[in-house]
Amino acid sequence: MRRSGKELPTLLRFTDGSTSPDLGPSRYRPPNPKISRFSFSSRTISELREAVRMNAPRTPGIYAMLGSRGQVIYVGKAKNLRARLLSYFRGSSDPKAGKILAHTHTLLWEEISDELAALLRELELIRRYRPRYNVIGQPGRRRYSYLCLGRGPAAYAFTTNEPTGKLLACYGPFVGRKRSQLAVRWLNQYFRLRDCPGTVAMKFADYAPLFEMEPAAAKCLRYELGTCLAPCAGHCNSKGYSTAVRAAKAFLDGKNRGPINDLYTRMIEAAANQRYEHAGLLKARMEQMVWLEDKLTFLRSARSAGSFVYPLEASNGKVQWYLLHAGEVQSVVRMPRCTRTAEAARTAMKLVFAKPQESSKAEDRCGDSVLILSRWFRQNTGEKAKLLKPEEAHAMCEGFC
Repeated sequence: MRRSGKELPTLLRFTDGSTSPDLGPSRYRPPNPKISRFSFSSRTISELREAVRMNAPRTPGIYAMLGSRGQVIYVGKAKNLRARLLSYFRGSSDPKAGKILAHTHTLLWEEISDELAALLRELELIRRYRPRYNVIGQPGRRRYSYLCLGRGPAAYAFTTNEPTGKLLACYGPFVGRKRSQLAVRWLNQYFRLRDCPGTVAMKFADYAPLFEMEPAAAKCLRYELGTCLAPCAGHCNSKGYSTAVRAAKAFLDGKNRGPINDLYTRMIEAAANQRYEHAGLLKARMEQMVWLEDKLTFLRSARSAGSFVYPLEASNGKVQWYLLHAGEVQSVVRMPRCTRTAEAARTAMKLVFAKPQESSKAEDRCGDSVLILSRWFRQNTGEKAKLLKPEEAHAMCEGFC
């Protein structure tokens, strides 16, 4: 029987000797933080509700529902932990909440310093544990996907929820997987890249057997339709296919707008020749490519926005520095108040801001926090005025040395 969610790897031991599941480390809080956690296990919903009513604080935080085997089945965030958790036990709660409670044996929450930290921590835990109720059976739930270029020996474009480092390129995240899958389909067809399963063997023309007189039959109709170079049947050589892959990457990198211009020209010509059905198909393809171009332009702009230090006051009145680089929160440190905290902040900034803005590693370019951070500043317009340049933050640190 398949288990839903990953089991927590460690236990947190309290001062009274009891143990509790630990949700693990986080890149979105300062080193050696003072974290307030609470865990309560029960087989009855009424006991869980009473634990929440008696113990849950009215502060920002994240919470996790654990199943009977200790696996994470749901992760959520809240501006007010007590109010949010109690809402699960109301009779008017939606069916999804009731289903989650029915499978919950342990409830665990962490108090978080501020709302932005809660947003980032929730994302971090969902990506770490893949809880079943965070991705299954949730109408309207936004799932992130990534557009990747890779999987040799004949690379092609595809979408995935879990990009790896073994790729030629990775772009995203995108909201709405169906839209990105359709864009990938047109992308492969335009550049004539394969999209067949990995089990299909590639047979480039330059590696054909010595006495093979002619290429074999292609494995699908795309070659006959003129939308694939058919590396599976020796209809192209490896150099020619690599050229097509580089052209696709140039478009994805924003260095070649030729495909959109070409589709527009062909659409106008088809309409002028009263081939309206074909013109409509070309228009649909062009619109998908324009949508993809717009999304990629936004992500490039966010990632190249520069490096900043974002001071944010926590619910307890203390200020934390969020180190922003390449459009993401790379680290969090305490605002300098003494020589020790100033040195810690200076060391962290040196490590973070030394990284190149545009990393070639796929795993360095796939943070969903790009979208969270962009939305945060869009919704809290006055917060941008608080941003510090790295040299300004360094100067503040020097004042304690």
